[in-house]
Amino acid sequence: MNKDVIQGKWKEIKGELRKTWGNITDDELEKTKGDATAIAGIVQQRYGLAKEDASKKVSSLMDKYAESTKDSLRENRDEANRKRDH
Repeated sequence: MNKDVIQGKWKEIKGELRKTWGNITDDELEKTKGDATAIAGIVQQRYGLAKEDASKKVSSLMDKYAESTKDSLRENRDEANRKRDH
């Protein structure tokens, strides 16, 4: 995931992570600085998941935000192009 996307959406991502894995504290998430591998490590420890399972689940959640950001940027670009062409 793009680092800029993580920074721009960090509050939303962090909220979703907390909703999904409520036993993880805000402080722990802040210490990871949005690093999916570090977050997966915490999830693995807290919930007893296999490393691969934790990584897949965290990546999947974070990828949703990357896709929604890409879609939004694409829509903004398309709208700007339509306005320019008319």
